Amino acid sequence: MSKKTVQKSKKRTTRANKKRTTGVKANTVVKSAPVTSEKVTEVKPVEVPKKVDTVESTPKTTVQPKETIEKVVAAESAPAVKTVPAKKATTKKATAAKSTTATSKKAATAKSETTTEKVAAKTTSTKKTASTKKATTKKTTTAKSTTATRKKTTTAKPKSVKSETPVEPKPTEVIQEVPVEKSQPIDLGPRRSVAFIGSECYPFVKTGGLGDVMSALPKSLAKLNMDVKVIIPRYKCIPQKFQEKMEYKGSFYMDLCADGKQYYVGIMEYQEDGVVYDFIDNDEFFSWGNPYTNLIDDIPKFCYFSKAALAALNYLNWTPDIVHCHDWQAALVPLYLRTSFKDTNVGRAGAVLTIHNLRFQGIYDRKTIQYWSALPDYVFNKDCMTQNWLDANMLKGGITYCNKLTTVSNTYAGEIQTEEYGEGLEEHLRYHSSKILGIVNGIDTDIWNPATDKLLAAQYDSQSVIKNKKVNKKALQESLGLEVDDHKIVIGLISRLTNQKGLDLVNDVIPSIMDEHTQVVVLGTGDAMYEDAFRYYENKYKGNFCAYIAYNENVAHNIYAGCDALLVPSRFEPCGLTQLISMRYGSIPIVRETGGLKDTVQPYNLFDNTGNGFTFDRYESGLLYDAINRAKTLYFENRKSWDEMVVRDMNKDVSWQQSAKQYKDMYVELTPKY
Repeated sequence: MSKKTVQKSKKRTTRANKKRTTGVKANTVVKSAPVTSEKVTEVKPVEVPKKVDTVESTPKTTVQPKETIEKVVAAESAPAVKTVPAKKATTKKATAAKSTTATSKKAATAKSETTTEKVAAKTTSTKKTASTKKATTKKTTTAKSTTATRKKTTTAKPKSVKSETPVEPKPTEVIQEVPVEKSQPIDLGPRRSVAFIGSECYPFVKTGGLGDVMSALPKSLAKLNMDVKVIIPRYKCIPQKFQEKMEYKGSFYMDLCADGKQYYVGIMEYQEDGVVYDFIDNDEFFSWGNPYTNLIDDIPKFCYFSKAALAALNYLNWTPDIVHCHDWQAALVPLYLRTSFKDTNVGRAGAVLTIHNLRFQGIYDRKTIQYWSALPDYVFNKDCMTQNWLDANMLKGGITYCNKLTTVSNTYAGEIQTEEYGEGLEEHLRYHSSKILGIVNGIDTDIWNPATDKLLAAQYDSQSVIKNKKVNKKALQESLGLEVDDHKIVIGLISRLTNQKGLDLVNDVIPSIMDEHTQVVVLGTGDAMYEDAFRYYENKYKGNFCAYIAYNENVAHNIYAGCDALLVPSRFEPCGLTQLISMRYGSIPIVRETGGLKDTVQPYNLFDNTGNGFTFDRYESGLLYDAINRAKTLYFENRKSWDEMVVRDMNKDVSWQQSAKQYKDMYVELTPKY
């Protein structure tokens, strides 16, 4: 053996002794290493991959070397690891990884001395193979002891970390379930069926307030769970656009006259807004251009119409609970119900008669009415139809046989029982006073609505009336040839030119109220005396007075919107729609306290600034003059109070809603069987 070989052998022995000493020190360090919350020491015999943060809950086991001192090291280090607080596990992952790497290097040195070369070679081979295969899956080929140690740490099972790691409690959101009320159907009360029978109905034909009531009241009742049918004659003057949409429902022949003469009855139907309109067709009676011609022709016409309307209900097999007839033109309906139709289905219906104007009663020769109506003789007596011994009064007969008698205002219901307003029937009405009821009319607020009225120069509501009414006033002055001056007060008059409407009072006061601050606009037709008088004033007060002798719907809308005040000085007024429309459009009404005018217009009180118009009581021109002057004084001297009254008038409820409820209550009262 050479000298060099001996030296190499000594060097190997020296190195081996050093390694043996280092390994013992390493083992001692591991056993006595204090475990603190700041540093975690793990013994790993193999090289740890760089990424050790993520540990799967079910790691795959690998082949591990046997007969190593790793079991001893793991067993000795395991208890120390258990005492590590879980709170610091997640924050010390990087520190633990570094310590583990340093310790693994020392342990590997000791391991190589204590194990055979074969086991060491096998371990090295295993480490290389495992690290190569598991690099992408973040797994190491560690020994079972190391895996067990890692499971005991807080990084092994995420569930334990979650359960022990304190988490700041989030504020609990308490969601209170609010019970949602199911929308229940509105109880509109008991349902009734009503048949309206009258001589006119807007928009088919209209000559006065009756046409407005026959149009608006059925629509309002239909909204209150009422089954409504309207029956009117099929006049030739009905616009063609409506006649084209009518549907033929049938026809028959009916006995009419006392001698048994038969007449054709055709039924045409039209539906709109929940209301069914039936038109009685007969060219012999309704071929005239206007609804009313003269009393000689109108008596046979409306005798036929009253009977044909009831016969049509039987033909259509539509039995109403109530038959509601209007004015003298349909006043024979209650008599027919209790005589000719008493044994039919429609004969079970209750009868309601409404008086729109007591002045018109259908008085004619008794024998003529008796022939055309074919009513039994016992109804022609002084307590029913006979009047002045030789005449028959159709309205008087209807009052006698109806179940309920209504008027179009509460005040008028009392006035017609007096000699001044009774028109010769005051005693008969006082006898039947127990069935008289006054219900004030309303207006169709969809038609008469300044916020949607397309005929106006500027639309407005109660919020913009003060501003936009000036625009309409200027447009009215320009269109009618008046001086354009916002400072002047414009007083309007829309009426039939007759004595009933107080035109004699107006004629008396015009010269007194006309001055440089006042303008007057008149719209309407009527007696020639008044038409000529207003034409004279227009010529005398050019630029400040306009007489529009005609009736024009467009001009009427513009007068309501453009004038400051409106005159309604009627001698008597069952209800009156003019003052209602006037208030709806923000024009202050100047009225006489009678009938519906008294019920709807509250006189202005200067001291507490209340009221919605100016009134006078006795039928005198001096009192009308005083009322106009009071209105002018407030307009020029206290415009703020005037404007407040304008807003009050526009906010006043003038619709059919409340009146329709009163009518329905009356219908229910008359039919208690349900």
